[in-house]
Amino acid sequence: MTNPISRSPARRLQRGLALALAAGTLALSPAAHAWWNADWSQRTRVTLDTTDKGQAIGEAVSQVPLAIRLHSGNFDFLAGKDDGSDLRVLAADDKTVLPHRLERFDATNELAVLWVQVPSVAPGSDKNVVYVYTGNAKAPAATPAAASGGDAALKFAVHFDDQAAPGIDAVGQLRPVGALTPEPAGLLGAGARLAGTPLVWPVADGIKVAPNGAATLSLWARADGQAQGQLLALGPLSLALADGKVVARVGTVALTGGGVTPGSWLHVALVLEGSQARLHVNGAEVAKAAVATPEVAGEMRVGEGFTGAVDEINLAGTARSGAWLAVQAGSQGPAGLLVKSAKEASGEGEAGGGHGYFKVLFDNLTTDAWVVILILAAMFVVAAAVMVTKLRYILRADNDNRRFLGRFRDAGADLLKLDAGATHPNSSLYRLYLAGQRELVKRGVGAAEGRAAQGLSGASLDAVKASVDADLVRESHKLNAQMVWLTIAISGGPFLGLLGTVVGVMITFAAIAAAGDVNVNAIAPGIAAALLATVAGLSVAIPSLFGYNYLASRIKNISADMQIFVDEFITRVAEEFGSR
Repeated sequence: MTNPISRSPARRLQRGLALALAAGTLALSPAAHAWWNADWSQRTRVTLDTTDKGQAIGEAVSQVPLAIRLHSGNFDFLAGKDDGSDLRVLAADDKTVLPHRLERFDATNELAVLWVQVPSVAPGSDKNVVYVYTGNAKAPAATPAAASGGDAALKFAVHFDDQAAPGIDAVGQLRPVGALTPEPAGLLGAGARLAGTPLVWPVADGIKVAPNGAATLSLWARADGQAQGQLLALGPLSLALADGKVVARVGTVALTGGGVTPGSWLHVALVLEGSQARLHVNGAEVAKAAVATPEVAGEMRVGEGFTGAVDEINLAGTARSGAWLAVQAGSQGPAGLLVKSAKEASGEGEAGGGHGYFKVLFDNLTTDAWVVILILAAMFVVAAAVMVTKLRYILRADNDNRRFLGRFRDAGADLLKLDAGATHPNSSLYRLYLAGQRELVKRGVGAAEGRAAQGLSGASLDAVKASVDADLVRESHKLNAQMVWLTIAISGGPFLGLLGTVVGVMITFAAIAAAGDVNVNAIAPGIAAALLATVAGLSVAIPSLFGYNYLASRIKNISADMQIFVDEFITRVAEEFGSR
């Protein structure tokens, strides 16, 4: 949930509320994993899942460049420095500090990309972990890793992240000939925009490949419209798109395979092993051919006749394995099951479930969701207060009504003297009786001999009944007072919750689009947090619905008792004091 105002004091207050609300859950968490350094208060756990649930690989690989995308769903930007200089990357042992390179760090929009060389990745394991620590305002700036990432096998690497010299080769410092058009929405940060005119890097000894030698040539590309044109050419080697397929050439030998989807990022790699060549698309081997590696030298030409964007162009002087390329493509690409990440706070448990689920939800709530939930919380408090108050009122009224009705029905000549020693102040029937008694006293009923000198006429009886009926209406209003708050909670709660969820989902997808990270671990926290607003709405509406129905039925019974009592009272008065 990327949000331009996410670093406001309100957001900090929300985070404090979230931690407070999650405290009960966290208190039950199991023992925490050893924390590297107590001076860093937050960390992000990044896992490369090579099991069948993630992206399976057949062998162990080492020294794989990992691009870590950070966003509000997996990283606490509020805890660290605004420039990311307090970031530290730790290996799986949570002891070894790994050099890293920041390609992007936007604290305002809560988006960052950093690169780290993973020492080793084991197959069939979900324990391939690195930790990204933050939250130490006093930490000195970390020494950045070399632009090449420390990979000794690299002969040529262009990341397109150097704003001062875009397109510069991080290994041999080769600069492209002519102007380069940046592509802001690159694979990770910035990329290069191509419109048919190639980018050219000059001839250099550093990018030569000896005959029968080993090499790996790779890049990321995103085609616009028709997937046609040459992606890369270096001497006798080329990578191109044609008829919706990837075509690699080693001299006169062509390797074809893999599907191309316009508008989607595609990882293409050509591996030369001395006597054979392999073509890999999105980490999967799609073609192989027996061909000797020719002498490779000349200009590096990228994008001739191609319209779209490119990023991360690499030439390594070694034959990368299929597993290595699968991990590279799976970890750098915009989608996949390989990389899973989650933020953790100091003291959180890891074993048996990791961080508290409720803390994840609260940490990923957007500002609008917090507003909705706070409104719903206020509605719940009001609805609960109404239900408790009305229930106490109804129970007392019902109890006193029964006691007074017994006295009324047992009364004889003292019918108009039931107010003496009355012990039922909460009885609505008693208040109706007092209204009738008041009207009768006005008309001289209840004088010395217990009745008026002349009996009540029909008009007088009607007047008494009208007065008592008026008080009955007022009593009904008292009984139904504030019930409207329950109807508002019942009908408005779910709609408010749905509003919070919809807006939260919109913000989540907007943030994911901006970050370029669409795997389930990037989406799930935001979606789950957004759904919390709907849960809050239902949590308000459901108790209110049950309470309203129960109270309404009790109010209906009391209202019926009052109507019956009025009829009984007027009938008794007519019998006792009516004209003969």
